[in-house]
Amino acid sequence: MPRGHLSYEERRTIAEGLLNGLAYAEIARRLGRPRSTVGREIARNGGPHGYRAAHAQRAAEWRARRRPTPTPGPPAVTADRRDPEAVRAFEELLTERLGGMPPMAARVLACLFTSDTGDLTVADLTERLRVSPASISKGVGYLELIGLIRRERDNRRERYVIDDEVWYHAWQVGTRSMMMWAETVRVGVDVLGADTPAGHRLRTASRFFDLLSTDMALAAEHYRQTFAGDQDTAGE
Repeated sequence: MPRGHLSYEERRTIAEGLLNGLAYAEIARRLGRPRSTVGREIARNGGPHGYRAAHAQRAAEWRARRRPTPTPGPPAVTADRRDPEAVRAFEELLTERLGGMPPMAARVLACLFTSDTGDLTVADLTERLRVSPASISKGVGYLELIGLIRRERDNRRERYVIDDEVWYHAWQVGTRSMMMWAETVRVGVDVLGADTPAGHRLRTASRFFDLLSTDMALAAEHYRQTFAGDQDTAGE
């Protein structure tokens, strides 16, 4: 596949493809570019409904002019050079920010998310969190129930696995929750009467949750089209 910056003609092809309702993957196929390149190009230049080839070209030229000359930075952090205290502090911060989740489930998720392998056994988690296996089991059970982790058997041991799309899965859980709320309050409209103040309030809530769940589903699909399954880091 060709690499490097997109040309103006390629940007015109993208604009025409969007106008004709083509999927990102089809536009990428016609260009001979990775889908992620097309997705990033569209996302940074107005999105699928606001993309304009001329505007995107000018923006790319402006970015190229203002891009500074790279200067040597500090040595990259590698697994063997990490500060254990800094890692623990980050895990605590991540656990704290995982609001709405049982504390032990949040601690388990933070451990898995910050592990290089993305999988840990009960023994691993017990050692890192310094809690009982029963406590680990409760946290794992919750995360498995909402689809954020999965179990894999390694000989006699069970491993709990998290993948790179964990936040996509979490977003899907939220989307299903919004759909459930929309369905629930719609029931209330029939029970209380559509023409009553309470029924009107519930109907408004139902429309809100319907719209929110639709927007969340579209955002997830946009993520899929832009990033999922494509690790290529080609430039513009």
